[in-house]
Amino acid sequence: MSTLSFNKSALCLLISSILTSNISYAKESEIKDDKDLEHVEIWNTEIKASSLYFNEETIASKQADHLSDLLRTIPGIDVGGSHSMNQRITIRSLEDKDLKVTIDGANQNTYMYHHMGNLQIHADILKSVDIEVGTNSVVNGGLGGAVRFETKKASELLQENEQFGARLQTTVADNSANSYSLTGFGQLNDDIDVLAYYNFVDRQNFEVGGGKLTDENGDKIPGTDGEVKGLAGELQDALIKFGWDISENQRIELGYETYHDEGDYSYRPDMGSATDIAITDSLKVPLVWPTEFSRDTLTLNYTLNWSDDSVLKVAVFSNESELYRDESGWAINPQYATWAAKVTGNADNTGINILGNTFIDGDFSHNLTYGYDLSRHDTDYNSLSLTNELTSADESATNSALFIQDKISFENGLSITPGLRYNDYDIDSTVVDNSFSELTAALAAEYVVNAQLVVKLSSTQLFKGPELGEVFTGAGLRDTANQDIEAETGLNTEFAIAYQAQVLGADSFTAGITVFNTDLENYIFDDAPVAGGGPRDLHKDNVGDMQVNGFEAYTGYILDNLQIQLSYSVSESELNAFAGYASLEDTRLDREQGDTFSANIDYAFETLALTLHWDILNVASLDHAPSLDGATIDTAKDSYTIQNISLNWTPSNIKGLGITLGIDNLFDEYYASQSSRTGLSWHPRFGDLFLTDYEPGRNIKATASYKF
Repeated sequence: MSTLSFNKSALCLLISSILTSNISYAKESEIKDDKDLEHVEIWNTEIKASSLYFNEETIASKQADHLSDLLRTIPGIDVGGSHSMNQRITIRSLEDKDLKVTIDGANQNTYMYHHMGNLQIHADILKSVDIEVGTNSVVNGGLGGAVRFETKKASELLQENEQFGARLQTTVADNSANSYSLTGFGQLNDDIDVLAYYNFVDRQNFEVGGGKLTDENGDKIPGTDGEVKGLAGELQDALIKFGWDISENQRIELGYETYHDEGDYSYRPDMGSATDIAITDSLKVPLVWPTEFSRDTLTLNYTLNWSDDSVLKVAVFSNESELYRDESGWAINPQYATWAAKVTGNADNTGINILGNTFIDGDFSHNLTYGYDLSRHDTDYNSLSLTNELTSADESATNSALFIQDKISFENGLSITPGLRYNDYDIDSTVVDNSFSELTAALAAEYVVNAQLVVKLSSTQLFKGPELGEVFTGAGLRDTANQDIEAETGLNTEFAIAYQAQVLGADSFTAGITVFNTDLENYIFDDAPVAGGGPRDLHKDNVGDMQVNGFEAYTGYILDNLQIQLSYSVSESELNAFAGYASLEDTRLDREQGDTFSANIDYAFETLALTLHWDILNVASLDHAPSLDGATIDTAKDSYTIQNISLNWTPSNIKGLGITLGIDNLFDEYYASQSSRTGLSWHPRFGDLFLTDYEPGRNIKATASYKF
């Protein structure tokens, strides 16, 4: 029985990528040698996660329209929300507000509206997605991890000896959306390249699995036909990016992306049809409302390889988001005519990110990572009534951090990585006007047991200041002051094992497990009950210490043209409430997901240029338990199993042509992601509200692309 042997530096890089996902820059030759171990490339998109790594066909054949199509089978990660305006990423049950999310280095954490997600992007534009499952390094802020998106660039699309190229793609589907994209790219001269991209999506109201919308009792909702209203709209995403190779060791990239989503949408994009119908029937107002969301992101990225062993990356960004809704429909009911207005919320993120790495060789080597983060967040709210009365408010916050870490590797296979991060946060909001600072540390130890096995133990301190109020409901206008609120702190601890060898007859067999415990002290809850107040008297406050623990495990098997990837993940949360919030004792995070199993199976028929893909996602049920920001009557979550299949064909006799046929939700499962809104609540005016946001039923897709 032979074994797959690879050197210690490669194995260290593998385990660091799979288990910690720290940003690290080794020597260029090492990065090239180990690229196949770190991540994979499909239509120039790389997917890398600290809990798993993929094969090419698994991602390429998914015909991703919503981010959930790309990320949902990664252990520890889910994407809730079925609406185009509600792509809500969660990591280990922690929602997107607790993560660091960037696009081309530009911060995306804009808490626009509690009924929508904080990230709006179309999957087709992405060159790479790099996910840190859990915060395992001083390099990234956030409580639960980081998600770094990078858009496409021309230099990686051109083939050898090509100067210009273009790509056309169209996707048609019978139960979601049709889309069309055009990409042009070229090398203007030896030093300057350019890419222009445009994507248009015509989104439809989809039909749920089984073709029947039901209430909390499983009965069909009167007047419905299985179609979810308030989803139809148009999405446009455009990108232009210039690259300039100043010299052999310097490059500048200037990029501008504009994203626009418009339609007659439901008032609460994160809630299900049963809730929409119940509320609109009670208030006698429209079911859908003219809505527009736009995001404009300008980035300037500079890379300097200032020696063979050192690299510096600088990103300067401006990210502006705007949510507009015409709420004139309130005037239909005279009782609410004074609410009729045109409402606009703006959120601007500006800042700079500096990241450097230096490798120092010797009797024991040093891999230094260091940098500086600075971001300013400004929000602005305006509501213009039909009588021309203007209501406005604004808030701001500045977040900065200075960090350094050093991976020290010894000759015996042991390496340790200490790190320090100084955080400074200044906020001027209705809730609090204050400054918070904290020195956090991290320490990791990694040991290469032999050529196939690596173990790692890491611990990272956490910090996050209080957030600004959500923009669209007033940018703090209706918040309650709480000058005594404290920053959230905590500790994330992980133990991981990774194994790779040629066993069980495989060309490559991999297996790994990460066990984690995350303690969040002074956990902030936006809707904490006010002492002695009524049922709807709520404010933002520290409510207790939240603990999240669990594990992610995976195994992979490659034999000739067959690739199999299996994963299993568990995450559980529980709040140890402070004395003033005894009613919240033992509550869990609302986005918590049941035990999750996923399988990805791919087989390539080389002579036919065909790749067959099949994936399965099974999520176990959760019993009723009180949850923060969850349903008030019944929080139980149903189990579900969904399967997707696809076939990708790239004929050798028609160079540049690619065709993918697929069926999502093959067996037409009636289900909702457990990271979406679920459960039954009670409202003093509307009574019972069934919140569950159901996903599309069976969806048959066909994609054709041509690159020339």
